[in-house]
Amino acid sequence: MVLHKFGEKLYSGLVATMTGHLKDIAQSVEAAQGGSFLEELNRKWNDHNKALQMIRDILMYMDRTYIPSTQKTPVHELGLNLWKENVIYSSQIRTRLLNTLLELVHSERTGEVIDRGIMRNITKMLMDLGPSVYGQEFETHFLQVSAEFYRVESQKFIECCDCGDYLKKAERRLNEEMERVSHYLDSRTEKKITNVVEKEMIENHMLRLIHMENSGLVHMLCDDKYEDLSRMYNLFRRVTDGLSKIREVMTSHMRESGKQLVSDPERLKDPVEYVQRLLDEKDKYDKIINLAFNNDKSFQNALNSSFEYFINLNPRSPEFISLFVDDKLRKGLKGVSEDDVEVTLDKVMMLFRYLQEKDVFEKYYKQHLAKRLLSGKTVSDDAERSLIVKLKTECGYQFTSKLEGMFTDMKTSQDTMQGFYGCHPELSDGPTLTVQVLTTGSWPTQSSVTCNLPSEMSVLCEKFRSFYLGTHTGRRLSWQTNMGTADLKATFGKGQKHELNVSTYQMCVLMLFNNADRLSYKEIEQATEIPASDLTRCLQSLALVKGRNVLRKEPMGKEIVEDDAFFVNDKFSSKLYKVKIGTVVAQKESEPEKQETRQRVEEDRKPQIEAAIVRIMKSRKQLDHNNLIAEVTKQLQSRFLANPTEVKKRIESLIERDFLERDDSDRRLYRYLA
Repeated sequence: MVLHKFGEKLYSGLVATMTGHLKDIAQSVEAAQGGSFLEELNRKWNDHNKALQMIRDILMYMDRTYIPSTQKTPVHELGLNLWKENVIYSSQIRTRLLNTLLELVHSERTGEVIDRGIMRNITKMLMDLGPSVYGQEFETHFLQVSAEFYRVESQKFIECCDCGDYLKKAERRLNEEMERVSHYLDSRTEKKITNVVEKEMIENHMLRLIHMENSGLVHMLCDDKYEDLSRMYNLFRRVTDGLSKIREVMTSHMRESGKQLVSDPERLKDPVEYVQRLLDEKDKYDKIINLAFNNDKSFQNALNSSFEYFINLNPRSPEFISLFVDDKLRKGLKGVSEDDVEVTLDKVMMLFRYLQEKDVFEKYYKQHLAKRLLSGKTVSDDAERSLIVKLKTECGYQFTSKLEGMFTDMKTSQDTMQGFYGCHPELSDGPTLTVQVLTTGSWPTQSSVTCNLPSEMSVLCEKFRSFYLGTHTGRRLSWQTNMGTADLKATFGKGQKHELNVSTYQMCVLMLFNNADRLSYKEIEQATEIPASDLTRCLQSLALVKGRNVLRKEPMGKEIVEDDAFFVNDKFSSKLYKVKIGTVVAQKESEPEKQETRQRVEEDRKPQIEAAIVRIMKSRKQLDHNNLIAEVTKQLQSRFLANPTEVKKRIESLIERDFLERDDSDRRLYRYLA
């Protein structure tokens, strides 16, 4: 027919025949009752597709020649369009089809089992008819109905569930919707429907969920609810600003609890416990971020900034961290494996990084290290050196050069003592003297306090002085008796013998009792010339500590006053042969000592600030006041937070000494003078 120029007649005949046939099909589908409606529609659609295939094959010549030349719709597409217009858009079918599909989805959401196969076939039919048909006839309405369904459901859940349960339900609903899409909806619907669930169930209730009483975010953090926190993180990351809301609340909670920790007067009584609590707190949040928050960098940063904030609220944090290290390196790491020692030291370094006043830590650390080295109390040289290497890596050579010098002095002193006894073999019978020679610049400066040593010892000391100055020219020795220790052999009332490990001051006091039975406080003070505060502490530890009271005091009482008299305690006994008598010592610094350390730190900072100013001005040649302050602060922040007022004073000092000058026209501009 096409060859005989009857193409138009064939084409219009096809349209008329198919239209008539499809109207009959539409009536048969409309007549279907209840559940058989979709089945009938599906059956007729399959029949129509088969028929269409055959018609296209029969009319292939027309499809290939006549239709392209006249720009008419190809046979297969024509068949789909006619099905759409006569069946899908039929007034009796259109609304009924939409309502049936939506009812089935609703039934499934409320827990009923539906025929997913028929649903898949019908939605595929709509997609085959064109994406716009699927969108207009089903998807748009499906999303509107879903939004309403989840709006109502989320409102109901949030009234009756706690935060953890609500999040479980939201997670389950999200998974159900994704599964629904994979079974019988177009894959492009997934993004749209998950957005609807996220908005209605999470975004609209974010703040209420986070702040929910007794179950919200803070409650989860306090109780280490890793599973709930992980669920919250994974759900909230799906919505705009979700994670930043979690981060804000977590940060303010960490800062608040950290602030309480560092300002709690009970905690401040025990520095070791104080630092341990900080480490526990850090471990707790590290674990939460690792297990629940997917090691999210932004949460790591929030944790770091919170710790830096509250650790520096307490000006004694540098001292306490040094005391914690001191405790661990004296006794806390005994019997602990090398790996565990490294873990502990790494944790300490992490707290150290948060300190703004690293130079204050250095001051205390130096004092504590000196005491450990001189008393031979360090658990492990390797651990000591490992920490110094870590500090060096963190802060550079300048920070640790003096600490390394202290170790060098200890080693040199051993060699010196061998040389001394090599020159004086006759001294091997009497009292033994061990001297540590400390380089003034490397060790914490101590005011040189002398006391009257027993004659047996002062003879030895003089011999050592002559030996040392004979082998080293141009050096000066001053004795630091307040830092020494001694071992004494003592015999008590019933012939009981003990070896007492005491400080040099305690030795001076005890040796007086070789020649006297009773001595008053005044007499001891005159004979030894030990400073009053040290003497009081020394006598308290000798007479008032139970189990260590080798002296007794009259009258009894905890305080030492000038009229007190002291005797050897003949009844002293101990199960141990070697008895260590510690000095009653304040572990933390007293207020005056604290002020003194503070002043020393401030003094040490001045040359550092000046050096930074000169370095900056030398490279910049000229700079205005604000930029100079900012640069100096930036350069010094690895050691301490420079006070702008102090920087200003140092600038004035450098101007006076002709390192810098002010610009004549602009007083806030500085110039470098070579």
